[in-house]
Amino acid sequence: MNFRVILNKGTSILRNNSISTPNIDAELLLSKLIKKSREKILLNLDEKINSQQERLYFDLINRRKKKEPISYILGKKYFWKYEFKVNKNVLTPRVETELLVEEVLKINKNSNNLYILDIGLGSGCILISILKEKKNWKGTGIDISKLAIKTAKTNAKIQQVYNRIKFINTDVDKLYYNKYDLIISNPPYINKIEYNNLDLGVKNYEPKKALYGGLDGLNIIEKIIDKSRFILKIRGLLALEIGLGQYYRVNQLLKNNNFHIVKIIHDYQNIKRCLLATKIK
Repeated sequence: MNFRVILNKGTSILRNNSISTPNIDAELLLSKLIKKSREKILLNLDEKINSQQERLYFDLINRRKKKEPISYILGKKYFWKYEFKVNKNVLTPRVETELLVEEVLKINKNSNNLYILDIGLGSGCILISILKEKKNWKGTGIDISKLAIKTAKTNAKIQQVYNRIKFINTDVDKLYYNKYDLIISNPPYINKIEYNNLDLGVKNYEPKKALYGGLDGLNIIEKIIDKSRFILKIRGLLALEIGLGQYYRVNQLLKNNNFHIVKIIHDYQNIKRCLLATKIK
């Protein structure tokens, strides 16, 4: 069977199972299997694969048709400017979260030697991307998952920022030391109703602890804001990603804890997605 035929079959299976990008996914899975770029595959569609490769390819297609995220099957995901290792122990990086990185870098473009805390480190994509852009900055990343910390360490080593990060396997409640210039977090913020109605590709495969924020979605956000009162320097910056419809509640929580919002960032669907707030006293 040649590339053209197997791609057509793979694409058809994915399309019939409501995968949103069947062509691209079929090509990416073949690229992973035979270790050739998509470009080379598409330029050599008459090239053949053997029966063992054919079987392995349809094993991958079967995983994808069951809605397993393509990033988990490939074991990687591009975020910001870099490739990150990902797996079932960490949330797949989303393009909306790049807005958080972009705005943090923009508002601190003239700052040197900042010390950052990333709460809910996951794959490390946020903290690592920032440190890649700012060579004099250092950071601490915390996560309640030991396996997430392990993944983040791997990514930090690959991106050559490992020596500038302190990794801590802990909950934000147990963080009692240091004063940070910047605290950043993409916390679990999905509420109960939203979680129950999540796409199966997310709900069945991505870690619940990285998604679910309690009945109203604000359990972890409240903890982060409360803790930031004590561990963020005065005039330091707190940067948070939030969920749909949470702005007014989060804004009130920030005001009650002596924070002032300096920037509201809308995502590509014009949803208030990220907030940047300074600690005023």
